[in-house]
Amino acid sequence: MSDKPSTIAISVRHLVEYAYLSGSIDVKLNAVDSMHEGTKAHQRIQQQYGELDRKEVYLKADIEAEGLLFAVDGRCDGLLATEPAITIDEIKSTSGDLDHITEHSYPVHWAQAMFYAYMYAKDEGLPQMRVQLTYVHTQSDRLQQFDRVVSFEELERFVAEVVRLYVPYAALRLRHAAERDASIEALAFPFGAYRAGQRKLAGAVYKSIDEGVRLFARAPTGIGKTISTTFPAVKAIGSGMLQRFYYLTARTTTRKAAEDALLLMDAKGLRMHAVTLTAKDKICFQDEVRCEKEHCPYAEGYYDRINGAVLDILANETVMTRPVIERYAEKHRVCPFEFSLDVAYAADAVICDYNYIFDPRISFKRQYNEQKKRTALLVDEAHNLVDRARDMYSAELAKSAFLALQRELKGTDSAGYKAAKAVNDYFIALRKQNEDSPQLVEKQLPADLMALAESFAAAAERLLGGGQGVSELLLDTYFAVQSFIRVAKHYDERYVTLTELTKNELRVKLFCLDPSQMLQLMGKGYRSHIYFSATLSPVSYYMDMLGAGEKDYTLAVASPFAKEQLEVIVKPVSTRYRDRDDSYGPIARQLAQLVAERPGNYFVFFPSYAYMNAVHKTYIECWATGEGASKADVLLQEPDMSEEERDQFLDSFQESNESSLIGFAVMGGVFSEGVDLAGDRLVGVVVVGVGLPQLGLERNMIRDYFNERGKSGYDYAYVFPGMNKVLQAGGRLIRSETDRGTLMLIDDRYLQPHYNRLLPEEWRR
Repeated sequence: MSDKPSTIAISVRHLVEYAYLSGSIDVKLNAVDSMHEGTKAHQRIQQQYGELDRKEVYLKADIEAEGLLFAVDGRCDGLLATEPAITIDEIKSTSGDLDHITEHSYPVHWAQAMFYAYMYAKDEGLPQMRVQLTYVHTQSDRLQQFDRVVSFEELERFVAEVVRLYVPYAALRLRHAAERDASIEALAFPFGAYRAGQRKLAGAVYKSIDEGVRLFARAPTGIGKTISTTFPAVKAIGSGMLQRFYYLTARTTTRKAAEDALLLMDAKGLRMHAVTLTAKDKICFQDEVRCEKEHCPYAEGYYDRINGAVLDILANETVMTRPVIERYAEKHRVCPFEFSLDVAYAADAVICDYNYIFDPRISFKRQYNEQKKRTALLVDEAHNLVDRARDMYSAELAKSAFLALQRELKGTDSAGYKAAKAVNDYFIALRKQNEDSPQLVEKQLPADLMALAESFAAAAERLLGGGQGVSELLLDTYFAVQSFIRVAKHYDERYVTLTELTKNELRVKLFCLDPSQMLQLMGKGYRSHIYFSATLSPVSYYMDMLGAGEKDYTLAVASPFAKEQLEVIVKPVSTRYRDRDDSYGPIARQLAQLVAERPGNYFVFFPSYAYMNAVHKTYIECWATGEGASKADVLLQEPDMSEEERDQFLDSFQESNESSLIGFAVMGGVFSEGVDLAGDRLVGVVVVGVGLPQLGLERNMIRDYFNERGKSGYDYAYVFPGMNKVLQAGGRLIRSETDRGTLMLIDDRYLQPHYNRLLPEEWRR
């Protein structure tokens, strides 16, 4: 057995933040500080360096402590050729009041600079170093500087103390890694046998991770997609290919499936740290989400308690679901949302929304390139990512927010008032110029608005960093402006600028027509991407929209179910918008006949709430007047239902129901994806229409964009997204080997070749 110490590779910043970060969460300061790492303010300071000075100098050192070897590295902002001692310059930019910063305000900044000083002095054999902190105001370029001359012996003692503070965490991680790898090696597939197609999918996932490519897999409902993707990813961690994987979902229901898969493997002996991230507004312990120490006891002193909380949960838990996170957060009095993020950086598997990887506003900020190279992305229900990505990479500003801020800041802050008024005045002028054009589309950035937005951001940052109370309106508007500025940096031929005027509002939107390039950018560096869904069809469309490369794989797995399990009926009733008034009666009578002939529980999916409500009303009238409508209990989906209301809706679908039940719902809504009503809880699904999005300016712009590039723009904008909703809705029916049911498709277009070929093979009869 080798006596060589275990090596922990770690950055200077990560190490000193663990040891010295203290104080409270403050969303105001975080909003400002997070924007300025490596900004132009840093560069302006570095441009003033002398001829012999150096910037962005890479430094590294190996440090032994308690049987562990720490390989520490990082880049210092400046290395200045000063006398009598070389100076390490650590630059920090802020829009806050520099007079509020003292020499002792931020020990973590001193720690970072002193660690760099130690590394350089050790390499060069220097007896002492000069350490300098340079705080620069982002708007005025005014400086506040502090410096110390420190002997090598002092630096050495300091570094030893920093590493000593980190040792318990490092030792825990090493012990866990050894236990995890041994458990993975012993882990067998957690079911007695693979279902049809399951081994094929699992093998393709493992191969894609091994080769470092993307996989686009269409895997039908019932194959067991979640275990078929997580199990090979777990095995890839055990073989050393991966350090972790992210399981990305769009819905709570699919998140639960991922948790269940990991809990199943955990019950079979797997010892992996897995954490689920829950949205801040859902997991917050307070009645109002205000991440400031004055308003939240879990934010106050958060960084003073977080290390102990993380050590505690990692030492005692494996699969860390929301209830587990909440229990430890209460125990240690830390914010459950921020706590889950801190745990995620240590976890082997993270279950979270797409946003944490693909949205630049909230994606993980402390991931380094070396970590990404050993991380895989498992993207569940990947068909949802196209429209979600368009939202992520678009941004808009509304006139009303700036008018409200102008009024709020009048007489209290002159600079903020003028900045908000300037944006509002721009919108007033824009309205006058386009009074006869409620919608305006341009293929260029609004340069004047961009300049005003940047000026507003600077004024808002000064207010946010001033340590005074600020309104939610200011904070929300600041974030909207920052998003607008961020999106503008990527504006190219894939974008248009959309101006929309209504009676009471004016909005300017930077609208992303094609998100593929941004998805590639945000996903860059990860070892492998696994995109999978039961409805990833046509696969060529999704490969195009999700940024596939030439070496990436595709996989189509056949349905595991027998054809006798599903009866498909097509009723050629026109549901086109012009024919809808005439369709209500025929559809209502079809439903009545179906339920009369085949009693049981049904879902009926519509392309919109308006259409659903109209048919629902007609059906009720038919039953009331005795026009052949059989008696059945009826449920109606409402917009913006709470989780409790959704659960009650689904709980109504029971095999023991004495009478038939019809659930009226909308395609693309919460009940058309991720809902699993096995057995006789659901005996039939009716899909009304072909799911096409409503005709509108944005969809037409997408159509025109892809037409100009020689593709079928109408399919890209309308048909493919619409038919995907149909496939998802119909997929609620057959969920297991024993399920049987009737699928009714109501629309004459299902008999047309163009639409018919987009249906799964088992539906085309």
